Amino acid sequence: MKMHFSIPVSQQRLDTLGGRYVLYSVYLEGFLFCKVRYSQLHRWNEQLRRTFGNCVPPFPPKYYLAMTTSMADERRDQLEQYLQCVPMDPNILKSEVFIRFFKLLQQDTFKITTKKVFLDVFLPDGKTMRIEILTSDTTERVLEIVAYKTGLSRELIGYFNLFLIQFHSDGALSVMKKMAEFELPYVSLQSTEVENCKIGLRKWYMDPSLDSELMDCHTAVNLLYDQTVQEIEKNWAKPTPEQRQELEALKKAGNQIKFLELAQQVQHYGYMQLDTCTCDYLEPGCVVTVSVGNNEISCYIKLPDNQTQEVNFKMSRIKSWQVTFLGTLFEEEDGPQQTLNQNLELKFQYNESNNSWQWFTIYTKQAFLLSSCLKKMISEKLIKLAAENPEMQIEVPLEQGKSKKSCHQQSQINYFDFPTRKSKISVKSTEEDCVFETIREEDL
Repeated sequence: MKMHFSIPVSQQRLDTLGGRYVLYSVYLEGFLFCKVRYSQLHRWNEQLRRTFGNCVPPFPPKYYLAMTTSMADERRDQLEQYLQCVPMDPNILKSEVFIRFFKLLQQDTFKITTKKVFLDVFLPDGKTMRIEILTSDTTERVLEIVAYKTGLSRELIGYFNLFLIQFHSDGALSVMKKMAEFELPYVSLQSTEVENCKIGLRKWYMDPSLDSELMDCHTAVNLLYDQTVQEIEKNWAKPTPEQRQELEALKKAGNQIKFLELAQQVQHYGYMQLDTCTCDYLEPGCVVTVSVGNNEISCYIKLPDNQTQEVNFKMSRIKSWQVTFLGTLFEEEDGPQQTLNQNLELKFQYNESNNSWQWFTIYTKQAFLLSSCLKKMISEKLIKLAAENPEMQIEVPLEQGKSKKSCHQQSQINYFDFPTRKSKISVKSTEEDCVFETIREEDL
């Protein structure tokens, strides 16, 4: 599946000799990931092709004459598509040439050198575990260290992941993004503009039946139990009064296995809950609480008359979805813009009845996280179906064409096919925050 790479910003810069070059701001999951020039991507593409040949997607061609505005926009769109497609090959994604390239870019962009540091990892029981890492350690490496420190079986690391989590003064928490396996958690934490954030460990699967895979590992059971207790306390999972009473009794008895077995019957058990946001379902501008898991998007929608209605959108009836940046992105004069403060929306095409497809929109700053959850549910379903019947023909969400909203400047990321943007995004930049030192002809 395509990765949530986007390039909503490209900037023209002047080198010391007065020549012009273009610097692309690459975002991952809606957060600034790195800045890079065309020439660097071009050299990286040649390295990939020497190793992987035709498995590498086409790379945008060089221009030897001055680019027009439309040509520059087209190149940016092509580079965005290229970055989204390259990681679709798992062999490329796990290769040293892929990981090393982005590792160096992240460090160069945020001026963080390789050194030993301490990283606090927030655990599901509310405690923090301090580990020693290198600033250049990837998510995959940090997970291995956490697994070793906690006693989690290496075979079960894939059921967990690191997340960027924001903590609020009222005790609530917001999961902002899932860390990519090649991302540098320390760099991402230091560079984010989102306040009161920590790196947190959470389970990373949406199918509650996968709990059974963890039951033979004491540490995995502890982590799953602690996260379930946390989610019930924060009302992400919603037990009935009778279920809550029985769960409390099992909690006091220290029977974690029975607790988890009963918790599976609780509404929204194991779901990812987003912050309160708005949607256009039932009526435009309705306030909604969105939870996603177990092959559905569950919405508690508050209507204008203060009545609340629960609506569940089943994944089996979702045809496609796309994430859209809305508004204008400006870069600050004293440094690079780290996050997209403008509105984000996730729009999905749903079959309500009689094969009538309709688009519904959720406006949330966690749109990329929601998209990651939808992709995870799709991949888990495909794996399960393939295991049950290897010869089965499986349908996946269809590709969507280009779309445009006339009243907004935008950049879109679509599931499987990411439409290009047609309107420009304004940028206010300075020469001082240039990431790289040497300017080459290929950057033009």
